[in-house]
Amino acid sequence: MEPGRQRENPPGSGEPESGEWREESAAVETGARDDTLKNRSGDGGNEETTSKTENTQYEEELDPRIQEELEHLNQASDEINRVELQLDEARSSYRRILTDSARKLNAQGSQLGACIEKARPYYEARRLAKEAQQETQKAALRYERAVSMHTAAREMVYVAEQGLLADRNTLDPTWQEMLNHATAKVNEAEEERLRSEREHQRVTQLCQEAEAHVQTLQKALKRVIIKSKPYFELKAQFNHILEEHKSKVVQLEERVAKVKTRYSVALRNLEQISEHIHAQRGRIRAAKERNRARGGRSSPVGAESEGDSPRGSGVTGG
Repeated sequence: MEPGRQRENPPGSGEPESGEWREESAAVETGARDDTLKNRSGDGGNEETTSKTENTQYEEELDPRIQEELEHLNQASDEINRVELQLDEARSSYRRILTDSARKLNAQGSQLGACIEKARPYYEARRLAKEAQQETQKAALRYERAVSMHTAAREMVYVAEQGLLADRNTLDPTWQEMLNHATAKVNEAEEERLRSEREHQRVTQLCQEAEAHVQTLQKALKRVIIKSKPYFELKAQFNHILEEHKSKVVQLEERVAKVKTRYSVALRNLEQISEHIHAQRGRIRAAKERNRARGGRSSPVGAESEGDSPRGSGVTGG
């Protein structure tokens, strides 16, 4: 073998000729670039798939606030149904007692006759006298509170005056301000005391007049009062029972209203949370779209530079 002559590989040695090396190298390079182009051209799809996956995961993750408000909503709904059933039963019971009382009173009235109407003014006077007595008690309590407030205000004035006398050398304006405030409170308390005192005197006079009227009617209608007593006692019993049932109905109505308010609050909170999540998803989608838009502008440059290489390798391979 001559030194300047290129070495030929023996047949069957497994080593490719130089032309085969060039063709294989070009093919490998071309395949690698094709794979790169495929991967780059699929970036948008990968980003879209990733975005959809993240969005799906976000949707599947239940916000704890939603779970909490849903529990509040379900609890309120169950309580509304339960309390409304109780309310329906209470109303039915009230109507049943009202009907039964009217029937029994009518039967009692038919037995006793005209004495009921004759004795009615006496029982009406008793009712008014009882109301006047209750108003007198309320007025007495208001008067006692007014007197107590007036006494406390005067004590405050005394404390402020003593403070001024003790610190008259320093002339601290705090004591003077306190004295002015206490004096104003004394004047207000004095007005309230006089007003409540006059009101107490007025209702006390009415109560005394009502009691005197009851005594007068009791003497004048003594016989019919005794005869009609079973009817009015029965009526008083029914009125007491009806008042209890009416109070229960009112309490249940107020309870239903409160629970419905809780239901509305939970529903409104759910709507606000939903709007917040919707806005957050919108921001996420907008961010993803901006990222895809930036990737779409840069990819054509890389695609052109890589697209030239396969053509170059094809020439080399020829």
